[in-house]
Amino acid sequence: MNPIEIGAVAVVGAVLGLDVVSFPQAMISRPLVGATLTGAFLGAPEAGLLLGATLECFALESLPVGASRYPEWGSSSAVGGALVSLPAARGAGALLLAVVVTLSWAWVGGWSMVQLRRLNARWARERHEAVARGSRRTVIGLQLYGMTADLARGWLMTAIGISLGVPLLQFAIARWETPETLTRGVLMALAGVVAAAATHKVFHVVPGARWYMLGGLALGLLLLGVAR
Repeated sequence: MNPIEIGAVAVVGAVLGLDVVSFPQAMISRPLVGATLTGAFLGAPEAGLLLGATLECFALESLPVGASRYPEWGSSSAVGGALVSLPAARGAGALLLAVVVTLSWAWVGGWSMVQLRRLNARWARERHEAVARGSRRTVIGLQLYGMTADLARGWLMTAIGISLGVPLLQFAIARWETPETLTRGVLMALAGVVAAAATHKVFHVVPGARWYMLGGLALGLLLLGVAR
């Protein structure tokens, strides 16, 4: 990808990264949405959708609550969507590599959000007296500073992630020799196990949750058999 394409995709990643916490929290930062949007932006919506659906199985495990540290799925999904949209990204090997890169970058994104919180706290401390007086201008200014910094953070995370991920993916794909069936099976098994564990962790206190999960699994397998 050339610098102009990276910059354009980074704008998408910046908006997705902003949605995670700052604004508007409209769920466009979910991997299913973010990777699909990025793939569509680059002319490969199907590849983006497949990656997003796979990543969503892993993203179910993390809940963005309060000031805890968690993966930042917005900008990282844009990075993954860009990787699977490459002409060389064909087959299950490319999908698996894109998932690994996206998961790794999501954790780096989580670290960057912690650094942004520290920056926001420093700005707030410097204006403590004005905030204590109830200065409307100061409060709005802090909010705008934080949102602008978060937008810039998302842009940088996306641009750096693509710049590092593209050559890494191209290098690995050229040397990938694992059979397609095995690669796809391992990836789907891992995603399924993580998704099932995450779902059980969240809903295990609901009466009959185990039966709902088994029923959903049976229905999914039935639909899969009909589709095939």
